[in-house]
Amino acid sequence: MGQNLILNMADKGFKVCAYNRTTSKVDDFMANEAKGKNVIGAHSVEELCANLKTPRKIVLLVKAGPAVDAFIEQLEPHLEKGDIVIDGGNSHYPDSIRRTAELEKKGLLFVGSGVSGGEEGARHGPSLMPGGNPAAWPHIKEIFQKTAAQAFGEPCCDWVGESGSGHYVKMVHNGIEYGDMQLIAEAYDILTRGLGLSAGEIADIFEKWNKGVLDSFLIEITYQILRKNDDDGVPIVEKVLDAAGQKGTGKWTAVNALDMGTPVTLIGEAVFARCLSSLKEERVRASKVLPAPPREAFGGDKQQFIDDLEQALYAAKIISYAQGFMLMREAGKEYGWNLNNAGIAQMWRGGCIIKSVFLADITKAFQKDDKLESLLFDDFFKSAIEKASPGWRRVVAQSTLWGIPIPAHSTALSFFDGYRTETLPANLIQAQRDFFGAHTFRVQSGRGSEKLPEGQDVHVNWTGRGGNISASTYNA
Repeated sequence: MGQNLILNMADKGFKVCAYNRTTSKVDDFMANEAKGKNVIGAHSVEELCANLKTPRKIVLLVKAGPAVDAFIEQLEPHLEKGDIVIDGGNSHYPDSIRRTAELEKKGLLFVGSGVSGGEEGARHGPSLMPGGNPAAWPHIKEIFQKTAAQAFGEPCCDWVGESGSGHYVKMVHNGIEYGDMQLIAEAYDILTRGLGLSAGEIADIFEKWNKGVLDSFLIEITYQILRKNDDDGVPIVEKVLDAAGQKGTGKWTAVNALDMGTPVTLIGEAVFARCLSSLKEERVRASKVLPAPPREAFGGDKQQFIDDLEQALYAAKIISYAQGFMLMREAGKEYGWNLNNAGIAQMWRGGCIIKSVFLADITKAFQKDDKLESLLFDDFFKSAIEKASPGWRRVVAQSTLWGIPIPAHSTALSFFDGYRTETLPANLIQAQRDFFGAHTFRVQSGRGSEKLPEGQDVHVNWTGRGGNISASTYNA
């Protein structure tokens, strides 16, 4: 990642100094990939800093955690007031919040930047999500926006917001990535086990989908994967062990959603689906003893069902992104970040794993209304969900009858139905909480009485044997 980012910046006309603590790697890099480029090598932190003009702009690409702090400590004696330290690793956003504050006290500017796109993205144009001390942005804006991927004639990079917001947005990006991958895997499973299609037939379907509303990097690589055969002619995907790994960023997103009290259900289910997949041996045993519903051959219109599945995948994807932006909205309130939602959607349109045409519509929605409460309130997405809804429901119902697990598709539909429902059965839950724990409740607007006044925390002695003292106030 570091080498490719250096070469990318050099190609864009910037002179770059390269350093690695294993100095032989610097020498190898200078003698090979960087030969003839506008790059110079450094063999110490002191030499690195001496070669940079002020304000120095230093990008760190090291393992997240203590390694970042350790390297910043090595840099500090050689830095001057106003110099900029940029962490381009996959750091957890609370660390970036802390580092921004700590370095500001020392007169230094910290930026925590999400970098997405892998090695190829770093070389040819990644999605960059910088956040931190706003005073740093004017000094790095040109470098970042020229280095970033370009989509629709605009750079996939803009200033995200204050302190740890850059790495927070990258975390949510990765969470959405988990959701997108799970949705695609469920569609593959439905087409395989539900309709009995071959990998090649499914590849053709995904390639067709990639020319429509689902046009995206992940759909594109999916049909390429499905077409790759082993030497014996069997699709390689069918030989891959069905136990998905994870690095933790999806889990960070799901845990943060719980901490924020924000219903980011689809990403949560995607994380749990990976956890369930890892129980391979246990699932094998369960498959031999737990009954499955009888699965008869599909007797309906196959092409109509495939079209329904395309709409279901699209609708669930809309829900996932709506939830992601909902979470970022709450984080902005919690941490005092002035997040640039249109800019975030714009910087995800190219260079990153979740890049898709669909993000151009999200960008337009937030450009039209930067205070948009939910993507589901935008006319474009309201219309898309309305169009997709009948097929979405048919796919969820049929998959459930087949016994095919679709946690991401079904939770997206449940969220949508809950979100559009004025009155939910949570009134019964609140009554139960008050019954067994005197936790109190509030009365619905227009339904108050002398015994049950509106706007107050009310406790009822439900049995006549309880007391009139509440345990805690109502909290929603």
